[in-house]
Amino acid sequence: MLLRGKDAIGDAAYERHRPEQTLLYQIVEAHYPALVDQLGRHGKSLPEHVQREFDAYLKCGRLEHGFLRVRCDTCHFERLVAFSCKKRGFCPSCGTRRMAETAALLADEVFPNVPLRQWVISFPFPLRYLFAAHPQAMGKVLGIVYRAISTHLIHKAGLQLKTGATGAVTLIQRFGSALNLNIHFHVLFLDGVYVNRDNRPPQFQRVKAPDKRELEELVQLISHRVGRCLERQGLLEQDTESAWLDLDPAEDTDAMPQILGNSVSYRIAVGPQQGRKAFMIRTIRPLDRPDPGLKRVAKANGFSLHAGVSCEGKQRDKRERLCRYIARPAVAVPRLSLSSTGKVVYTLKTPYRDGTTQVAFDPVDFIARLAALVPKPRVNLTRYHGVLAPNHRWRGLVTPAERGKGVKPLANTEVRSSAECHAAMTWAQRLKRVFNIDIEVCDRCGGSVRVIASIEDKDVIDRILAHLKRKEQITHDLPHLIPPTRAPPETLPLFAGKDSSSTTFNQQGSH
Repeated sequence: MLLRGKDAIGDAAYERHRPEQTLLYQIVEAHYPALVDQLGRHGKSLPEHVQREFDAYLKCGRLEHGFLRVRCDTCHFERLVAFSCKKRGFCPSCGTRRMAETAALLADEVFPNVPLRQWVISFPFPLRYLFAAHPQAMGKVLGIVYRAISTHLIHKAGLQLKTGATGAVTLIQRFGSALNLNIHFHVLFLDGVYVNRDNRPPQFQRVKAPDKRELEELVQLISHRVGRCLERQGLLEQDTESAWLDLDPAEDTDAMPQILGNSVSYRIAVGPQQGRKAFMIRTIRPLDRPDPGLKRVAKANGFSLHAGVSCEGKQRDKRERLCRYIARPAVAVPRLSLSSTGKVVYTLKTPYRDGTTQVAFDPVDFIARLAALVPKPRVNLTRYHGVLAPNHRWRGLVTPAERGKGVKPLANTEVRSSAECHAAMTWAQRLKRVFNIDIEVCDRCGGSVRVIASIEDKDVIDRILAHLKRKEQITHDLPHLIPPTRAPPETLPLFAGKDSSSTTFNQQGSH
């Protein structure tokens, strides 16, 4: 979505997202086939789910692959809305859509109005590779991390595990600031404990922020327990001096182990420079000023635990901003550029302490970096814990949505399914919440807008676009005939409250 200046109806206007005009799309379109060819010459290939991710991205937002026709009931002004790829890897548009929807769900329906604290834990390089190659191990490690922090909070509140309970939501991020594979956990914990006394509803009891000593004890405990867990599963071997992963060898034709390993260690994955460190650009002097957040950071055995960001229960806007931050997409397109030598340059959001501000890639190696960010299918990257977990007995009593096992339906109350209780935000709702754009109102006359057709047949698509192209040659008015909008994420009502027979569309089979 691209915001523009004021229009005749509202304060915010927009135009249709045109991915083919972005640098990221142009790089992928030009160099993804080169990566496939280069791997093929060495007898290797990308997994099917990674290939589907790239193929879907190249169709995302393109009218040539299908669209909706949206018409104003009053002036009959029409828009064409291209379909989205709905993938989870590196598509900035779909990632932003998912970020807005996740943040709205967490802020409105999941987190109660109590203080929150963000706990961020990162892992040694070998474990980052392990989590990418074996996601089932990642789930077990996340359970260890949650139990360690939860037990610490309950004991700090002077309670026992049987009398107190806390809750959290984890967003598993797969990327680092240099587009390297860095699987780490952002865990939004309730900054306190719920306690149930005298059979009354659970009451929240806040605890003090952790100090440096407590974090050091926690990170030591977590690293020790994670090592023992992975050793029991046969994934880790260790002796008195060192430890190493013990994984089954991958197939000779699978290119992902090579790509994942190099991405984790900031190295070049393909080409004549394979195995060498990625080219870092330092444009400022090394930072020697103290980091104010270091008092709530602890490190041990390659693990890092940070707990320096929090918000109060009444800070609703800050809570949603924090949820958006931990759910943000991997690639920030405005930070992407091309050098005069044809290198892909990605600017870091925050300079490294050694003065590095940018990282440069060969275009084919940049595509390999994107491939490493694609998660395996059916790996849930958002996890709920404790009182916020769906099956906890107190969930319905503490969450704003009041849905869960802790709430009994009133008499004569219609029982709704889980899908009816919560429907994902519609396209129109997301635009209005994030950008203050009301897509249900026509830009020209202020009338109501609705979807009149879903066009997926290739012949029909070609005829409509050819007609608009001919009309453009006559009137030079194509930007008004193909106005600005963005595709809904899935098979859902586009506008709440409209006639469902005319406001739904079917997701493309390949997406």
